Amino acid sequence: MVIDAAKVRREAALDGKFVISSSDDFLPAEDLVYGYKQLWQVERVHRDLKHTVDVRPMYHRLDDRIRSHVLLCWLALLMIRVAENETGQTWRQMRDLVAPIDVGRHATAHGEVWQVRPLTEEQKALFQALKVDRPPHYLKIVTPTRKTA
Repeated sequence: MVIDAAKVRREAALDGKFVISSSDDFLPAEDLVYGYKQLWQVERVHRDLKHTVDVRPMYHRLDDRIRSHVLLCWLALLMIRVAENETGQTWRQMRDLVAPIDVGRHATAHGEVWQVRPLTEEQKALFQALKVDRPPHYLKIVTPTRKTA
């Protein structure tokens, strides 16, 4: 195998450039580029709905339900974007960071305790960056009630 250095230089001159074709000869090039960039953003949102928010196909027949479904999807995407902007992390990174947070249930004859696994420093920093309260160390403590005869 041989690398053609001249061809590599010619191709490098085209890096970062793309060609857009249009049937309207009167549109300025800047408007065409802006339109294609908006299209890319819309496609990204659609991809995020399918994969990040994990929306499954829903079949609604009532207009109110369709509008509600779209609104909930939009709110989920808005929440994701706000969280990403506040933390500088992707949604996947945040999800992977909080996924190990577990709740353990310890039960004895004297009652039960629901306890959250201690948070790592990264997890604490994430909750603080998002201005969200951290889960309490103890979620629930239940003591058995005495039955009176």
